[in-house]
Amino acid sequence: MDSNLFLQAIKKFIIGLILIAALLFIPAGTLNYPNGWLFICLLFIPMIIVGIILIIKDQNLLKKRLNAKENESTQKAVLLVSGVMFISSFAIAGLNFRFNWSTLPDIIVIAASIVFLVGYVMYMEVLRENKYLARTVEVEKNQQVIDSGLYGMVRHPMYTSTVLLFLTMPLILNSIYSFIICLIYPIIILVRIKNEEQVLEKELKGYSAYKEKVKYKLIPFIL
Repeated sequence: MDSNLFLQAIKKFIIGLILIAALLFIPAGTLNYPNGWLFICLLFIPMIIVGIILIIKDQNLLKKRLNAKENESTQKAVLLVSGVMFISSFAIAGLNFRFNWSTLPDIIVIAASIVFLVGYVMYMEVLRENKYLARTVEVEKNQQVIDSGLYGMVRHPMYTSTVLLFLTMPLILNSIYSFIICLIYPIIILVRIKNEEQVLEKELKGYSAYKEKVKYKLIPFIL
C-alpha cells in the first residue's frame, strides 16, 4: 500500500467532511439540523467504502480521482462555477433551516435519499468499468475507448451519476431554494461534455466511432 496516497486520501476526506459540515451547520446556527446529518451520512459513508475498495484494488485510479487540477481553460471555468454553486447551495440550505423559509414533504426527502444512493451505486459501477477515469480532462498513453456496460448506454455515465447526486442533495437537505440553485449543474455538465468530447475526438483513437455507436450523452433516448 502507498502510504503517501493513503494519507492524501484521508486528508482530503477529513477536509471535505469539515468543509461540508461548516457550510451546513454554521448557516443553520445549530448542530441540531437532522437533514444535514442525514446528508453527511449518505455522502461520506459510501465515500469511505469506495475509498477502501480503491485502496485495495486500484490505487492508480484513486490517485487520478484525487487529482482535480485542470489544464483546459474551459474546464477551469466549469470547476469555478461548480464550486460557487456548491458553496451557495449548502449555505442556503443551512439558512433555510435556520429561518424556516420552506419545508418539503418527508416523502420527497426519502425519495431523494433513495435516488442519491442509486446515483452513488452508478458512480461506483463507472469506477469499476473505467480504469482511465480521471477527474480532469486528459487522455493517457495507450488509453482505450470503453464501450461496454453503462458506457454502452450513454457516453458519460459518470456525469449522469453526478447530476443525480447534485439534484437530490438539496432535496435531502429539505431546501427548495438550494434545489433551484443546483438546476445550474446540468447546464455546467453539458458545457464540460462539449469541451471534453472535443479533446477526446482529437486525442483518443476510436472515440469518433464510439460517438456514432452510442448516440446519447447522459440519458438514454433523451439526451
